[in-house]
Amino acid sequence: MSSAATVHSLWTTAAEIPDKIPAPHIEYGQLAPTLIVFGAALVGILLEAFLPRRARYHAQLLLSLVGLAAAFAAVIGLAAGGYATDKARIAAMGAVAVDGPALFLQGTILLVSLVAVFTFAERRLDPRAHGKRVDSFAAQAGAVPGGAAEQAAVKAGFTTTEVFPILLFAVGGMLVFPAANDLLTLFVALEVFSLPLYVLCALARRQRLLSQESAVKYFLLGAFSSAFLLFGVALLYGYAGTVTYSGIAEVVDGTVRNVTPALAGTMGNDVLLLIGSAMVLVGLLFKVGAVPFHMWTPDVYQGAPTPVTGFMAAATKVAAFGALLRLLYVVLPGMRWDWRPVMWGVAIVTMLAGAIVAVTQTDVKRMLAYSSIAHAGFILAGVLAATPDGVSSVLFYLAAYSFVTLGAFAVVTLVRDAGGEATHLSKWAGLGRRSPLTAAVFAVFLLAFAGIPLTSGFSGKFAVFQAAAGGGAGELVVVGVIASAIAAFFYIRVIVLMFFSEPRPEGPTVAVPSPLTMTAIALGVAVTVALGVAPQYFLDLAGQAGVFVR
Repeated sequence: MSSAATVHSLWTTAAEIPDKIPAPHIEYGQLAPTLIVFGAALVGILLEAFLPRRARYHAQLLLSLVGLAAAFAAVIGLAAGGYATDKARIAAMGAVAVDGPALFLQGTILLVSLVAVFTFAERRLDPRAHGKRVDSFAAQAGAVPGGAAEQAAVKAGFTTTEVFPILLFAVGGMLVFPAANDLLTLFVALEVFSLPLYVLCALARRQRLLSQESAVKYFLLGAFSSAFLLFGVALLYGYAGTVTYSGIAEVVDGTVRNVTPALAGTMGNDVLLLIGSAMVLVGLLFKVGAVPFHMWTPDVYQGAPTPVTGFMAAATKVAAFGALLRLLYVVLPGMRWDWRPVMWGVAIVTMLAGAIVAVTQTDVKRMLAYSSIAHAGFILAGVLAATPDGVSSVLFYLAAYSFVTLGAFAVVTLVRDAGGEATHLSKWAGLGRRSPLTAAVFAVFLLAFAGIPLTSGFSGKFAVFQAAAGGGAGELVVVGVIASAIAAFFYIRVIVLMFFSEPRPEGPTVAVPSPLTMTAIALGVAVTVALGVAPQYFLDLAGQAGVFVR
């Protein structure tokens, strides 16, 4: 065959290929919550580019609140339409699951993000800079800390309003993460919500070097964890010949129908499966903040702007535990005897290490960081139940915990001295006499963290421990109760410090916030008390939403 004929045959083959590529079939209605949030984020970038500087703050705030509220309404619409129960399905050509756990977690993330936007928008806590109100974020993010460019930006009264679209991009990634139904979608969603968080951590107005250091630590360790996850995805693909959750689960269970010679060669190789799933779990446990993958948590929580810390501590946990549940219950149920012993060890070490190390902390934000590590251990106890009750108890705990966390960090933003937020515990001495209401609200959140009855923390812990005991993990419950007792010591120590110590004359003041932060704190208290006093409706809701589509 002549070279011209060869080229012609290649050309005709290339011309025929597009007919064979099917157009993707996307269910836009079922993906509406995520699409609305990403759409709002893109509009936010355009506002940043085209609006005059003085108009940006109000436009971005309004756009963020409307976008998140509309996305939450879409989640409610899908749940009311039966997509949480009998109509649950796999959408976007197998990439995303629309089912009860996904919708419950997406609704929680959106509500948490709505409240977080209020704390991001707060502009009354810092004294005015050159006659203009300022927020918690750097005047000009790209300027060198303390340099001439930063001083000029502060003098001009600039504010970094880009934080709102960046927040929306993070929320969009978090919405996809627990709903991802194949490993590549999981990885892309992880990166989409991680990269905006790395940026947000570096944007503190005060203590900019500490803030930037925390962002670099988070970025480097996050990149490591992403690499682990991606390597695990590659090994699981090598084992099963597919990245879809159902496809891998069929190969693990041995129920796969079409066994090709290549698949037959790898199916028997459990090394690929065990190492691959372990690496994917490492990537997810890093995001959850479980020991031994927790080292970033205290530094990042302390250095990041407090509104970002609150958002991250609440929303990231919800998204990451959602993804972990789906992976263990949908992809790897056939390997339960392999992953349960390892996760037992992780849960025990996480509960005890978080509670014990928190006792030694002298900074409020670091204390809350170790507290969040201990809570990751408590939630893992529910994950390990490996029963439908385990799923619903984890969903309830995540919803309860996220609002307590947001409220607690919102209160931390109010206690201030000349250098900004006064986070050293010694400065909180006597706060109950100086500002009884602020101290009382913080005490409510601390009691909820400790799991005292009539707070959401007690209902959540009770549900998770009951599910763990029912799933045959009774020993884990004993360790959990011991860790809770240790943790209660340092929560109650702070309450004693606030109410039973003499206030220092040079102590901090409590700033009077705008209605935005007041609303965030009030919602936190309301949810904490409501889920503690009357949790049954929400437990039933989590129970109905606790079935994964396969």
